[in-house]
Amino acid sequence: MLVADAQGTVVQCNEAAGLLLGAAVPGALLADVAPAWLCAAHRALSFPGPHAVPDTEGPLRGGIGGRRFEAHPSARADGSVVWWLVDDTDHQLAREALHMERERTAFLAKASSTLLSSLNLGRCMDVTAQMAAESLADAALTVAPARGGRLPVVTCLRGGTPAVSTVTVDPDDVPGLGEALRGFPPVPSRWIDPATAPAWMVPEGFGTVGSIVVTPLPGHGVPAGALILLRKAETAAFSDEEEVFARLFAARAGAAMSAARLYAEQTAITDVLMQELLPPVLHQISGVDFAGRYRPSADHERIGGDFYDVHPAAVEGEASLVSLGDVCGKGLEAAVLTGKIRNTLHALLPLADDHQRMLRLLNSALLSSHHTRFATMVLASAVRRGSTVDLRLTSGGHPSPLIIRADGTVEEADTHGTLIGALPNISATTVEASLAPGESCVLFTDGITEAKGGPMGNVLFGEERLKRALSGCAGMPAEGIVEHVQMLAAQWLGNRPHDDMAVVVIAAPRTHHLSAVNGHTRGRYTA
Repeated sequence: MLVADAQGTVVQCNEAAGLLLGAAVPGALLADVAPAWLCAAHRALSFPGPHAVPDTEGPLRGGIGGRRFEAHPSARADGSVVWWLVDDTDHQLAREALHMERERTAFLAKASSTLLSSLNLGRCMDVTAQMAAESLADAALTVAPARGGRLPVVTCLRGGTPAVSTVTVDPDDVPGLGEALRGFPPVPSRWIDPATAPAWMVPEGFGTVGSIVVTPLPGHGVPAGALILLRKAETAAFSDEEEVFARLFAARAGAAMSAARLYAEQTAITDVLMQELLPPVLHQISGVDFAGRYRPSADHERIGGDFYDVHPAAVEGEASLVSLGDVCGKGLEAAVLTGKIRNTLHALLPLADDHQRMLRLLNSALLSSHHTRFATMVLASAVRRGSTVDLRLTSGGHPSPLIIRADGTVEEADTHGTLIGALPNISATTVEASLAPGESCVLFTDGITEAKGGPMGNVLFGEERLKRALSGCAGMPAEGIVEHVQMLAAQWLGNRPHDDMAVVVIAAPRTHHLSAVNGHTRGRYTA
């Protein structure tokens, strides 16, 4: 406790105040014994006016002898002021620590949200370097594991933008980097000599490196890379507490980078597998026109339960085999079974002349698999003889093919059979037909005829409507018929949900066949 009059003279002080302020004895000037912040506050209370120090919210705080104190004034009637000084050092340190902890927690939450919002590996590396440079260091580098002896690196200066580069170096030549890339615990910053930092690690214009932190970026099972933090010589070196916080940030960044890398690998694998499951692009084979289109049930999907294939004959003059089918279900699970069916049919190509035997063997293969789904299918063998195309058609529980004659008549092929993969024994009938020049045979899945839409929104497109549409396609090329059917189905549906839809058209072109190479090319034709 210390008492000073209006003129700033010490009137009274207790033993504790004397020990704290030393020369504070009655009669001494407050300006000679007290810190400036306390003298200014005393003048403001003794002589209030426009030049007085304004009051602040809460108690007055300041330092004395390296400690922090709160000063609580009590004004007396004679103009003197009693100052009660309370040591607030520990409380202030606790408040600062709490404030810093809140800031760090907020930073880590923001880092997690920002990093996990993207599954792009390059983006994650950029964000990691940029956030670290802004909040943890003067510059930061994100280093990915080596690829063929080359290290992918993202460098970012505080206030700058990330820069991507690739360096050919041995990570073990950089103190702590080789260990970090292998996932070992980080080397303490005080053990790393800043003078050993190689040129590639120091951004242009950075200046002299004062301290370095190298910490691993932990991944899912394998390290995701390493984070390098740099501070300039004029900046305070990294403290032990800051190194621990850097590791907490690196753990979040490593998890995000690992997830992004895993996603990229899975996407690449999926793309490879997807290419095998996608329906092929059809063209003219051995004088026969083929065209096909597939539309999955969901616009964001590329594959589903409908499929088709055209297998050219191994020998010129023999029939090509067309298969079109519909697996029960939609999406990826159905697509997996379509892949099995297509591979099985490919293996059975030596039996392509015997449709019924192929279907029986396929039925046995599906029954012996773990799948509980079934499929419907139609097989068609097509071979050009002179100007006509001879067909053999066999249905396994599938809608019958429709034949478009030159005069616009639409005929339904009289083939029917049992669906595939549901019963131990199946039956199917095979019919023959011929296509004159300009005539076509249309194979389709029930996604076309069962498409619900129209003016009322709940009416099936139906087989009769399909036949009427096809009657106007007489003489059209195969590609044009496919486009027309898909367009009509899409218009009928609008934006409504639908099943997978597939269409294949086999057509006899209005040309004379001259030659073909190995039965696999378009050949040469004349009008």
